[in-house]
Amino acid sequence: MPLSTLQRRLWTSALVGGSAALLIGCAPLGQPPAASPSPAAQPGAPDGSGRPGPSGSAPGPASRPAAPRVSSAGTPRDYRQDAATHLYAANAERIYPGRLPPNLYAIGVLEVELDRQGQVQRLHWMRAPSHAPEVVREIERTVRAAAPFPQPARLGRVRYVDTWLWHRSGRFQLDTLSEGQD
Repeated sequence: MPLSTLQRRLWTSALVGGSAALLIGCAPLGQPPAASPSPAAQPGAPDGSGRPGPSGSAPGPASRPAAPRVSSAGTPRDYRQDAATHLYAANAERIYPGRLPPNLYAIGVLEVELDRQGQVQRLHWMRAPSHAPEVVREIERTVRAAAPFPQPARLGRVRYVDTWLWHRSGRFQLDTLSEGQD
């Protein structure tokens, strides 16, 4: 049975993440493993309106990488693919599955600037969904929570742009990895 593009990418991300977790488990003796955030610390889910839950934010990342990957991208456009894959892996339960419907709640174009370690330095909205300020806040929270991103080894600092396609359910796709729209 053939897998969709999103399913293949999610499986690839899971395999990469699992491999990284396995390698991290092989840390030198005498070094404790990195602490992981408790699931109880994760805020509540969206109520279906596309707005954050009662605690003021939607669910946090499903699994944050324990150690940052290194990206071999040579251009910001290539790096965008690595960043989108990283965001999908960190937010697997929030990705809208399949093709998006014709009418979305919000669409925004965000420029993200990262330092050499993959830490977010600046977020700049090139096109913010002004009718949905709660989505703007949630996207910014999601990007910051996903740090560190893969280290842009060949680029040093990097600025990349991606388009966020936001469904009323609070789920999203990034244009870079989108399965299209009906």
